[in-house]
Amino acid sequence: MGLFGRKKTSIGLDIGSGLVKVAVIEHSKGEPELTKVAIAPLLADAIVEGEVMDPGIVAEAARNALSAAGISGRPVITAVGGRDVIIKKIQIDRVKEQQARELIRWEAEQHVPFDMESVELDFQILDPDAEGLEMNVLLVAAKRDLIENKLRLLTDAEVAPSVVDVDAFALHNAFEVNYPEAMSGVVCLVNIGHEVTNINIMEDGVPLLTRDIAVGTRRFREDLQRERGLSAEEADGLLQGYDRSPHLQAVTETRGEEIATGIERAAAFLASSSRVTNKLRAAYTSGGGSRVPGLTDALATRLRIPVEQANPLQRLRVRDGAFDSLVIDDVAPLLMLPIGLALRQVA
Repeated sequence: MGLFGRKKTSIGLDIGSGLVKVAVIEHSKGEPELTKVAIAPLLADAIVEGEVMDPGIVAEAARNALSAAGISGRPVITAVGGRDVIIKKIQIDRVKEQQARELIRWEAEQHVPFDMESVELDFQILDPDAEGLEMNVLLVAAKRDLIENKLRLLTDAEVAPSVVDVDAFALHNAFEVNYPEAMSGVVCLVNIGHEVTNINIMEDGVPLLTRDIAVGTRRFREDLQRERGLSAEEADGLLQGYDRSPHLQAVTETRGEEIATGIERAAAFLASSSRVTNKLRAAYTSGGGSRVPGLTDALATRLRIPVEQANPLQRLRVRDGAFDSLVIDDVAPLLMLPIGLALRQVA
């Protein structure tokens, strides 16, 4: 879904539950180049289960990250996600795009479990040049309150959005650039964040379903503290390190089971609705949770499919000095979303 227009530089701003991440991409050299990355921490509980509890703290972290990237005051590309966003592939009568735009609200009423007066809608025709009486359309609906809250937060951070995207599409953008071979068949991108894991299932490169489950690195850390008697610092050291430990293995198996069950249920839902006939062939992990030692292997064993940690820098050109003092191997798994946002150049 990467969209490329005329502007030379685009800035992706990802406000997560634990960190604010900024990626700056230059588009003027024929292929995108990552020129700057900045990350700012958020105080604990500033965002809980996707809800901003302290807008002032979050806005300040966003300003700090943008300032560190040297782009204060520039328009940014950001995104919304979660249970208040619906993405669904539907079929409608084949009509021209303008007619589809007139029909889409009525069609959405059949597929979106929200009050139509409270949502923003958009769509993309997936097969505009195909023949036949029907066409495939990717329908997106987001609650207006969700978008307005994000816009208020950006205003507090003294920054304006050029685009408000959807998390799943931004992840897809970065994934498509770095893993073109995964744009065939049915694959799953699993973004494991601080509080939430986003499950995105795609077929032949088209996002079909996105689901969130309330499992993230916060739960891993709490389990290590409660069940293993570790301090928060010791738990974080294990989660962000490279070595497996008996303490971590038990937690990884338990929480990995939850994530795997979420993936299986999403895939089963698609199969039961006849929206996908092929089986899930692979999964790719991203986000801070993808760094947890042993988690990728635990998911592969449980799902019985190949599971790989996705690298948003796999095929992306990176300018010297883009990471400054950051350790690339440590932060790369965190960047799939902000890089995906910045890959969407605005015309």
